[in-house]
Amino acid sequence: MTRSGDAADVIVIGAGLAGLVCAHDLTRRGLQCAVFESSDGVGGRVRTDVIDGFRLDRGFQILFTNYPQVTDRLDLDALEVGTFEPGALVRVGDVMHRVADPIRQPRQLWSTLRAPVGTIGDRIRLLRLVADVRTRSAVTLLQRPDMSTRERLTAAGFTPTMIERLWRPLFAGIQLDPDLEVSRRRFDVILRMLASGDAGVPRLGMGAIPQQLAAQLPADTIRLRAPVRSVDGTTVELADGERLSARAVVVATDGPTAHRLLGAMVADPGSRAVACCWFSTAQAPWAEAVIALDGTSNGPARNLAILSHVSPSYAPPGISLLAAAVPGPDALDPALTSRVREQLAGWFGSTTHDWVHLRTDVIPHGQPDQRPPLHPRQRVNVGGGVFVCGDHRDTASIQGAMYSGERTAAAVAAHLART
Repeated sequence: MTRSGDAADVIVIGAGLAGLVCAHDLTRRGLQCAVFESSDGVGGRVRTDVIDGFRLDRGFQILFTNYPQVTDRLDLDALEVGTFEPGALVRVGDVMHRVADPIRQPRQLWSTLRAPVGTIGDRIRLLRLVADVRTRSAVTLLQRPDMSTRERLTAAGFTPTMIERLWRPLFAGIQLDPDLEVSRRRFDVILRMLASGDAGVPRLGMGAIPQQLAAQLPADTIRLRAPVRSVDGTTVELADGERLSARAVVVATDGPTAHRLLGAMVADPGSRAVACCWFSTAQAPWAEAVIALDGTSNGPARNLAILSHVSPSYAPPGISLLAAAVPGPDALDPALTSRVREQLAGWFGSTTHDWVHLRTDVIPHGQPDQRPPLHPRQRVNVGGGVFVCGDHRDTASIQGAMYSGERTAAAVAAHLART
């Protein structure tokens, strides 16, 4: 690649999922792309670090295998995705209660009915809600009248107990939404994925997803450790002062960074923070590959998962790897790790004395803030040969990021064909 002048037909800023998909689709159309990534690897937030034999994702993340972009673009067999069991363990008082999907796990029906997370009527409403989202397309769900997730659940007739003990901790982790403020449109789509497919992690960690996408690009397409300082039309200036031009520029970063680079052309979508405390232990607190939920909101961690139960490659043999996910403002508390330790000691007692804290990931921008009204498919052509993509243009998810990259590649190709 030249050190000055023209870099390629299209410059893509950012090698996250959106940027990788966009570059792949443009390359398939015969256009030369140059991807500039500020960090030392591809994936954006979707990365995995190997530390002392443990695979630590950048925060607790899961892959919904039924996302259309996932099934169309990824080789799931090659990723060797280990999956969670449907349902969850919900902690109420001092007891973990099993709440399962009665359709996919009928053997767990009795324990599900006994769990103190709501009334019999709530169970019936849950079945109706799941049936509703499973029989509607994602496009239809995203076009429904919008409201907050809490308003949507209240309107469906769920009791406050059911909302607080099941829905709130579950979607606090998925939507980084401890107060159920996020758009019901996004809630409905995610619930559809939960009800119709599997959730899991690749054998080599979530970072295997962008690695697989990057491997589909021509050699030397991606330039790492190349942060972009500014964008001026279709000319890009790197942090080291190098200036490069192309026929089009795609800003494929998170929303706040896109706003910094493009100013008023792209509004800052706001941020939802998240943190994850990683622990190792020789004695796992439960044996199932299932997520545990804090049904009483008595601590900063809302979701717990033993990743080595889902994919044994996440930890050395004989050791369990536990992730404690903390969504929302609590994620930014400097005392977070000690608070999570105290919470888990209250849950599991003296057994936590031997737990080893591996690290705490604090991610100020875990997702864009998508409160209602949510308008997916936001414009990606911001004028002058400049385009923008990322989960802030569609839905805050792996599906949204990848679909945004696809939409943007099509828009860039159409623009270049006209010009």
